[in-house]
Amino acid sequence: MAAMRREATVRRLLEQSPPPVPPDLHTDAVRRGTRILRRRTLARRVLWLLSLALTVAFVVWALTARPWVEPPSETTPPLTGW
Repeated sequence: MAAMRREATVRRLLEQSPPPVPPDLHTDAVRRGTRILRRRTLARRVLWLLSLALTVAFVVWALTARPWVEPPSETTPPLTGW
């Protein structure tokens, strides 16, 4: 019985005319969407520039510090005069 009542209520709601849409809804949605797209584009560009700067900084550090080269030994003196 409750299912039939619910179905009747849904049918009645679907047959009614939809509520009026505010006339400026479309312009507000377009303005907000454009603003969101601009912010996303700006954020994406900033992140790309940041990653590029970090990559350049890492390459410069690696070329100047040369971390792959073994540091000279400081515990034993060099053997000379044998």
